[in-house]
Amino acid sequence: MAGNREDNSSERAPLLKSASSQGASLIQHTGSLLSNWWLWELLEACISIIALVVIVVILFVYDGSSLPDWPSVFTINSVISFLSTISKLSIMAAASAALSQCKWLWYRQAEPRQLQDLQMFDDASRGPWGAIQLLLSLRARHLAFVGALVVLLTNFFDPFLQQVVVYHSRSVPSGTAPEMARSRIYAARSDEGLPLPSLVDLSMKASIYNGVFDIKDNADAGISHTCSTGDCSWQDFSTLAICSRCVDITKYVEKECSNGKCHLLYIPNGPTLSGLGGQINSSVTNVSSELQGIEPSVLRFTSLLSKKVADPDDALAVECSLYYCIGKYAASVTDGIIEQNLLASWRNDSARLDTKSDLILNPPASFSNKSGTEPFRITHLAAVALNSFMSKTFTGSGGINSSGSAFSSDVMHALYDTSNLTKRIENLATSMTNSIRGQDDNVSGPAYGVAWTSETYVHVRWGWLAFPATLILLATCFLLGVILETSYRDILVWKTSNIALLFHGRSLRLSSQSGKPVSKLSEMTSRATNIKAKLVESDADGWKLDQDDQ
Repeated sequence: MAGNREDNSSERAPLLKSASSQGASLIQHTGSLLSNWWLWELLEACISIIALVVIVVILFVYDGSSLPDWPSVFTINSVISFLSTISKLSIMAAASAALSQCKWLWYRQAEPRQLQDLQMFDDASRGPWGAIQLLLSLRARHLAFVGALVVLLTNFFDPFLQQVVVYHSRSVPSGTAPEMARSRIYAARSDEGLPLPSLVDLSMKASIYNGVFDIKDNADAGISHTCSTGDCSWQDFSTLAICSRCVDITKYVEKECSNGKCHLLYIPNGPTLSGLGGQINSSVTNVSSELQGIEPSVLRFTSLLSKKVADPDDALAVECSLYYCIGKYAASVTDGIIEQNLLASWRNDSARLDTKSDLILNPPASFSNKSGTEPFRITHLAAVALNSFMSKTFTGSGGINSSGSAFSSDVMHALYDTSNLTKRIENLATSMTNSIRGQDDNVSGPAYGVAWTSETYVHVRWGWLAFPATLILLATCFLLGVILETSYRDILVWKTSNIALLFHGRSLRLSSQSGKPVSKLSEMTSRATNIKAKLVESDADGWKLDQDDQ
């Protein structure tokens, strides 16, 4: 039994030894291939190119998109920085090895070279300062010039890649649709929802006074709307509205003056101003032919005012018409501030006030296709009540003189003080429209828009990739050039090896001229400057760095 076990072990021993020998042989062969050829450098160049390609793919995927939902420890910048480091170190290692090989190509030429050049090539492969020295020395006379340039430019690799990715903000739709009030019906009602036969509802009265007294003419701020993000937009939508138009009729003003001073200003069949000081007179009239085609379904009035009646040139007469219309609007909210634009309007001049019939407005499809199918309507009770109230409100007078001031109503005072009467009436129309749109008519429903929210997104500046890509291409071409040059000149691949100098530089006589040993670095540098050598091959000694005695 024992003998059999010994026999079995003796049979397995050669197999184990054979497997071990084969493994060692494979490792030695691989190491020899890495050392004696360019496999490692070519692999480094491929790694650098692959890393850059991965960077480009990542940037292409996320360019223009929102920030990726990655774990907090990872960001696009950190991934790009990591891959950039791999690409840079790989191509720099390959270029440095090729540049070190250039020193053997340098000494392989027919003309002997200074021994000091060995140190210059070695310094160039290690960093930018040595590369600059080699560039200044070679001046594009040797392939090593390209290698030194690559080593120098590699220091700018990271700064360029850091400029590729930037982050901007943009507005994107949020999940909640904002609402904008609109209406198809105006019917005066009390707070309890009951009809008001001959009265204007309080909300409309408030809107009228707000429109007249708003010194900033900013009735848009009173539009009923919702916007959860503070930035919203609404495309064109239609609603029942109050429109206005005013014309300057100062040319119709008649003046009675004497000795260069006027004491009477009047419009035939219209308001009159007399006496001194500043005055305003407003009444329901029909003076201008320019407004004849507009049915004044709400009000038509004329205001004559002068801040100094005695001055024959100080007079202003304006006639305005307020009427029901269909308005097409676009609106937006920016930083919580609403802005609205009237894109177009439509009116029906045949729809006249009637104490028994409602006003019906049937606009073209372009004004109603986004607001439902029900017609736009103003109940006759609401229309008559509003016309009566507006006629009384905008009829009056007042003035200011040395004795004091007196106005028949606050509305007259507001019209007198405004610097732009036409704009104030436009603001009044907008404020009244807001009141109509604020009523819940149970027919139209709100206009829905888009609520915008700010989003940070990735923006790739592709131009900054040109430098790293060009540098890698240049370094790869340099590596391939050195490989071909080495093969063409039929020399061994020694690259950065200093051992090669020890084995093949034994014929150098490095002592001083007096024969004393040279020990200090400064003395060796000085001595190497005066020694010239070249790489030669002989049958007896093989390759050696031979000193030139000339």
